[in-house]
Amino acid sequence: MAASGEGASLAAAGGEDGRRRRVSYFYEPSIGDYYYGQGHPMKPHRIRMAHSLVVHYGLHRLLEVSRPYPASDADIRRFHSDDYVAFLASAAGNPSLLDARAIKRFNVGEDCPVFDGLFPFCQASAGGSIGAAVKLNHGDADIAVNWAGGLHHAKKGEASGFCYVNDIVLAILELLKFHRRVLYVDIDVHHGDGVEEAFFTTNRCIMKKVMEIYQPDVVVLQCGADSLAGDRLGCFNLSVKGHADCLRYLRSFNIPMMVLGGGGYTIRNVARCWCYETAVAVGVEPDNKLPYNDYYEYFGPDYNLHIQPRSVENLNSAKDLENIKIMILEHLSEIEHVPSTQFHDRPSDPEAPEERPPQRSRLWSGGAYESDTEDPDHMKIETNDLSASSVMKVLLLCRHILK
Repeated sequence: MAASGEGASLAAAGGEDGRRRRVSYFYEPSIGDYYYGQGHPMKPHRIRMAHSLVVHYGLHRLLEVSRPYPASDADIRRFHSDDYVAFLASAAGNPSLLDARAIKRFNVGEDCPVFDGLFPFCQASAGGSIGAAVKLNHGDADIAVNWAGGLHHAKKGEASGFCYVNDIVLAILELLKFHRRVLYVDIDVHHGDGVEEAFFTTNRCIMKKVMEIYQPDVVVLQCGADSLAGDRLGCFNLSVKGHADCLRYLRSFNIPMMVLGGGGYTIRNVARCWCYETAVAVGVEPDNKLPYNDYYEYFGPDYNLHIQPRSVENLNSAKDLENIKIMILEHLSEIEHVPSTQFHDRPSDPEAPEERPPQRSRLWSGGAYESDTEDPDHMKIETNDLSASSVMKVLLLCRHILK
């Protein structure tokens, strides 16, 4: 059953051939066990809540679900410095025992605390995004999802903005083994400065640029949910459907796409948003009334999937928006049309570890399996009515406008 009376249907989100997209979904069951500390706004528990909604809506039947292999030290060092990775691997237990110089050098502390299991958490997050990239590289999926990823602030040699290991950079590096150019789209409220710094001197990773003119081979979409109505930041007022518009639009181009998590501090809103975007990825419209799930009480008093935006005044003037558009187009006109890459031997794929860490979560472990052939009764499969001529030439992120 489609959600009643809320927004447009997903009919225009299909590919040109009308076929359902193969969606690979990475989930580590222990990810919700990690805890940044009392009062910290970053809560990995939100990923477990989103997964619970995905399962209780029956979306997992339309996904290939995999538990990611933890990223190895060598995988992480493909971007991060050796001394920083060594610090992260050893920084456990009592933070008061850490060397004060290392705390300052690697920027850990209040925003980026050293908590129990820090490095395994980073390995799980990065492992999901690297695994998603490998799936896309080998043509085993059209869309790959890792809601534990999207940690876009981490720098080469230091933590930043709740982020320690930049899984996005590691995933893009993996994608660039097979693809000439990657489009990175970041719809988080905060700027993805760690990703920008990593690729500042290359034109093989385009951030928020053109789709058709420069024709990227693959898209990486970071879906930070701190722009939602009711989020603690309060800077934007997007509905869940509005937030998903960017994913829906990019999905229409029929090129491989990776979808990652990111910011968002009101965990019940983040969980609902990521659940809905998973539904968009597989091409269904879930019912607005939430199914009973492990965290049902979090979503009261309405128990709805969609968030009601507040009635607020839009203070963006037409003149300011026009000036921003002109500036963007000027920047786009300076982009090279062909990536400046030399022929080289392709690096090998990451190797899976011999053993997995023991599972600590009571939730389903998620070994890879094929999707069911039948769709859940309470979902509406979308159809395709999007022609190539209707696709916009320029990616305007304001497409996910205030609802």
